[in-house]
Amino acid sequence: MSTDGRTALRNVRVFDGKRLGEPRTVVIDDALIGDDPAGAEEIDAAGAALLPGLIDAHVHLHDPGNLAALAAWGVTTGLDMACWPAERVASLRETEGAADFRTAGLPAIGPGGHHARMPGMPPEAVILTAADARRHVEARAAEGVDYIKGVAEAPGEGGPPADALRALVEAAREYGLKTIVHAATPGAYTMAVESGAEFVTHTPIVGGVRAHDVAAMRSAGQRSIPTITMMEALLTAFMTSGPPPRRADHLGEVLGDVGRLHRAGVEILAGTDANAGPSAPLPVPHGESLHHEFELMARAGMTPVEILRSATVLPARAFGLADRGAVRPGMRADLLLVNGDPTRDITATRDIRAVWCAGHPVTPATAREP
Repeated sequence: MSTDGRTALRNVRVFDGKRLGEPRTVVIDDALIGDDPAGAEEIDAAGAALLPGLIDAHVHLHDPGNLAALAAWGVTTGLDMACWPAERVASLRETEGAADFRTAGLPAIGPGGHHARMPGMPPEAVILTAADARRHVEARAAEGVDYIKGVAEAPGEGGPPADALRALVEAAREYGLKTIVHAATPGAYTMAVESGAEFVTHTPIVGGVRAHDVAAMRSAGQRSIPTITMMEALLTAFMTSGPPPRRADHLGEVLGDVGRLHRAGVEILAGTDANAGPSAPLPVPHGESLHHEFELMARAGMTPVEILRSATVLPARAFGLADRGAVRPGMRADLLLVNGDPTRDITATRDIRAVWCAGHPVTPATAREP
């Protein structure tokens, strides 16, 4: 970089949320995108594609290495869906030169189900009543979380009662916070939709999303974060035997659900459930998994442009990240430079030439000289 912290990227084709433009110059001015190339160090990108830094709308963070791995794959923002205690979150916020993140902190769960059996899950995570839900939101807000996470289970399977989930969403709104609700079965999905949460994360691996839930989500403007990558991992781990194996059939059902939601007009955000902590059900690598998620989304019927939007402008808008998700002067200099044309071939996002997190250059996982 130049001595004043400015770099001019010459001959880049910028993704503007709809298409790649003609080659032009983009200036990195310290942590922001600038508009004056005079005196800046120049890099000739030779027509490479410049994307806003990618946003993974569902990750789990455990240590600074997770943030470094995200950045190395061009994922400059991770939306964490459960990280505690508050001291760990505060420590992660001090990480420099890696991906930025937002977090839900401690999730709200029921007394049964998988999450209640996770090692280290504190009893205060359990909500059974509307009063519990309000106390949970009050405590998370005091910790400075960015949104609230709830975990729905099908009726009778140990999750929070329906009225507690609805109270969680209502209390979050009183604090100006949005709510994401986990739902991995058809019954849980219905509860998540009926809770009124702004986001429903995951897609059932068996049984599918019910038609009335698709319609209700579209009517209410709720968004889906399917995490197809995690659903595929679960199918690989738990459905590899039997006469005959049904893993491919069930993955087809998941992809079909994502396609139905998308065709119905439900906004889809790209998320992976990337995790590497000791209590993780199945490891999903940070960063690289988002590119795999893109490939699965394409199999579900989404176009490359729609997929790119699902990991840039759409999550930035949905989560109120007004300083990112686009390449414009004044925005945060979170940038991903790739070879090829990802608006035509989504696998081009893997061919990374350079990454910047708030203007800080990061060594790519697939390093090439720009």
